[in-house]
Amino acid sequence: MLTPVNPTSLDRTSPPSRTDTGRTLDPALPEGVRIRMLRAVHGDPRAAAELLPRLTPRQAAGLDPLPTEPASLAPELLTRHRREIRALPDDTRLLLLLAAADQYPVATHAFLRAVAAGRLDTRPLEAAETAGVAHATAGGVVFRDAWTRIAAYETGSPADRRDVHRLLARVLRAEGETPRRSWHRGAGALGPSARLTAELRTAAQLARDAGEHPLACALVERAAALSSDPREQSRLLDRAAGDAWQSGEGDRARRLAAATDSDALNGVFALRAGNAAEAFDALLIAVARWEVGEPAASLSERPRSSEATRVTEAPRSTGTPQTATPPSAAAPRTAGTPRIAIAAVPRTPAPHHAVHLLARATEAAVYTGDLRRCREAAAVASRVGIVPHGTLGGLAAAFEGRYEDARDLLKAAAGRCGPGGDPTLLIHAGIAALMLGDHTRATTATVRAAASARARGATVVVAQAMEFRAYAEFWTGHPRAAETAVADALWQAHATGQDNGACHLQAALAMFAALTGDGEVCRERAAAARSYALGRGLGLPAALAQWALAYLDLSSGRFAAAAARLRALAGFGPGHGHRAIRHLATPHYAEAAVRSGDTRIARAAHADYDRWARAVRSPDDLALSARCRALLAPGDEAVEHYRIALDLHAHGTRDFERARTELLFGGALRRLRRRTEARDRLHTSLEAFESFGAPHCAAQARAELRALGTPVAATVLPAPGALDPTTRLTAQQLMVARMAADGATNREIAVRLALSPRTIDHHLRGVFSRLGIRSRIELVRLLAEGEAS
Repeated sequence: MLTPVNPTSLDRTSPPSRTDTGRTLDPALPEGVRIRMLRAVHGDPRAAAELLPRLTPRQAAGLDPLPTEPASLAPELLTRHRREIRALPDDTRLLLLLAAADQYPVATHAFLRAVAAGRLDTRPLEAAETAGVAHATAGGVVFRDAWTRIAAYETGSPADRRDVHRLLARVLRAEGETPRRSWHRGAGALGPSARLTAELRTAAQLARDAGEHPLACALVERAAALSSDPREQSRLLDRAAGDAWQSGEGDRARRLAAATDSDALNGVFALRAGNAAEAFDALLIAVARWEVGEPAASLSERPRSSEATRVTEAPRSTGTPQTATPPSAAAPRTAGTPRIAIAAVPRTPAPHHAVHLLARATEAAVYTGDLRRCREAAAVASRVGIVPHGTLGGLAAAFEGRYEDARDLLKAAAGRCGPGGDPTLLIHAGIAALMLGDHTRATTATVRAAASARARGATVVVAQAMEFRAYAEFWTGHPRAAETAVADALWQAHATGQDNGACHLQAALAMFAALTGDGEVCRERAAAARSYALGRGLGLPAALAQWALAYLDLSSGRFAAAAARLRALAGFGPGHGHRAIRHLATPHYAEAAVRSGDTRIARAAHADYDRWARAVRSPDDLALSARCRALLAPGDEAVEHYRIALDLHAHGTRDFERARTELLFGGALRRLRRRTEARDRLHTSLEAFESFGAPHCAAQARAELRALGTPVAATVLPAPGALDPTTRLTAQQLMVARMAADGATNREIAVRLALSPRTIDHHLRGVFSRLGIRSRIELVRLLAEGEAS
């Protein structure tokens, strides 16, 4: 009976399962480097310990890509494993080589057929099991670990490797196995071959169309190795880098791109892990090179014909196209942005790749906070005859104060959020919806973007979709559930080499901590995000982190501090302020300014916010504008504005902001001595804040009720065992509690969550207090009981 040697491929999109990996890594390493190291070494602590001292200072700082070849990652560990393999009988080594070739670096699932076709005896595998190198189970024979499998392959001689690859290619004849057959044919080749290069290139496109980017990357890399034309090699490596990036292999993508000269690749890498201003320049240059006929690597999915047509049908307004957020008047061209003088050459339909490059340039402009760059990108699009996604035009029009034009372009962009669309353009639809105040559509678009990315194998896009979905989750009343999803996306962003995206997600987690009243975590997350953002010119996450700190101050009654922080959002300069975030935070700024006695600037900010709200006609934005008007109005005049705001909130989705409006209205009624209605409004807001898990805001409602002379009982947690204990913890506390129950130390938990051990200790004290327990033993028991029930 033949035993399959086809273990399930290692999952490199989830955190390593080993509990002791964190002990081997230096806590001073950036979180992204630690996560990518563990991912590169398959979660093996021995390999991680060996790799750490081999890193260059730039690699340790996250500036250069990590090694990707096994011999560069852990040569000593690999040597020990090879020695074990060489001690086995020849027949055993041959079977292990065949099994490893069937799995590494491409899983082809053909071992059984190859054994049968080659009439091989599988009994020699018993020696491998005796040696502990591999073991047989009901599901097959599994290598002891990934490094043993790599050693089994690399111990084979070049001739033996070619032979097993040819045998595997011979048996791969079923429908859909063409790319994998071509892989083995290429791996079994003796030297350069134009015919095999063409076959591998075709097979890579089949794999790409099927969403198998890791396979496409391996095929194109092998095609480049078999090509004798240097220019073709460069083009193939460009394509391999794009496939590696899409599959989430950021370090491999950057190493492959280093052998080429692609502005498109360099622009995307800078956008997701470098300087956003440099990314913008590189992406616009790539558009210019495309227009004059120079090839560029494509980092986008190959579109379906209907999809390519939709992309080019964005409506032409009086302005040019782009991504959305309303600031104020137009400003002069940014110094440093490239002037690209290109005659307008209309192309119909507009090429999908060029549209993607402009979409990426839009993202770069948004990340920097220098929205004047949107106008530059829109001008380049006009010169080359491309109609990009409406988000670009919407941002450009909003920046110039043409809010009605911006609204029309953004609505057209937000409307293109059907299921199965291009993930990048779905994200842009989500951004457009956010700017229009349509959080339901923003959530739909970003959820569909993540789903489409997974279906297409574009792992790298999934975390980016969560970056913008987080904005739709801030004020909808579900901060804890959203916080958990963002924490998962943070790990994924680090693992795929998207440290800029991780910085943005850190800032989002700071906002969730502010909403749930966790001041220590909010300040720590915000400090980490701002420190990184200021070094990379990332205005968006820096501004979001500042907004989180301001909201923490506002909900804690530190109104002057909140107003000062929100005023700083108007500051200009890469990585410092962000006009879009300042605009979104205007309702909070108006509240902080009024409560601290400074309304002059707040009135001007509200006037611009109100003009935008009236243009987009979003119920939530109109409600918040009415709330600002109430805050700025004297005495009895405010009451009617508050009533209008609450009527509008009833048609919106921002339940958190509705509760805050109730709180402010209740306070205003109390000061006007309308005690009965004030009490009702304040009780409503208190109940909402308690259900949202926002203790700071709930404390403000209780303080107002006490000022009315109304006794307010403190919230009593259910008795231990009355409810599932997880319902009494915040999302962050629950993550810490589960890791502690699994046996992780405070330091290990801190490494995993990118927090300090002191913060973890603070969280565990909160967990023990909420659950009414005093030890980790009780914590393990309670969580086990909760899961069982």
